[in-house]
Amino acid sequence: MAVEELVCGIDEAGRGPLAGPVCAAAVILAVKPKIRGLNDSKLLTEAQRDSLAVKIKVRAVAWGVGWASAAEIDQLNIRQANFLAMQRAYDAMCAMAAVAGAPALALVDGNDPPPLPCAVRTIVGGDGLEPAISAASILAKTARDALMVELCGRYPGYGFSKHKGYGVPQHLAALRELGPCPEHRMTFAPVRACVTAA
Repeated sequence: MAVEELVCGIDEAGRGPLAGPVCAAAVILAVKPKIRGLNDSKLLTEAQRDSLAVKIKVRAVAWGVGWASAAEIDQLNIRQANFLAMQRAYDAMCAMAAVAGAPALALVDGNDPPPLPCAVRTIVGGDGLEPAISAASILAKTARDALMVELCGRYPGYGFSKHKGYGVPQHLAALRELGPCPEHRMTFAPVRACVTAA
């Protein structure tokens, strides 16, 4: 595959939760063999995502995962932190693809192009339309879910392993009872309201 033909897909997981980092992934898929079953990670079961994540990591030309912490989200805002995670994922992928070369084009889910050192094309609903974005969606989701399970052991009582930091009633009730932990996004309104009320 020539350098100019390399295309990567980029997507994120964890923009909306009240706790935990945002995670992005970048993937350059090989033309062959195709990975069957790729789709928007939200439309797959946990078992399907986990199985596909293994295949993606083995068969992709290159892949990378990048993070922006809750503290960085509070400092930068979620949009800029999301861009930062995407840039870190892109850099990690390029480091793995050093022999193949950097991609000429990044296909990014959504309609907000991150600043990257290559051409960028956004695709609304791209995680269900473009296999490389689907693969990135799956890697970002599985990586973040695994981290939230780990954080549940570190910060018990919030139920991170079940809801992954989203603002479900169980999480909001725990926030009111326990207050925020270091992984909470203090600039997000429900967390801020909990601190104000304390």
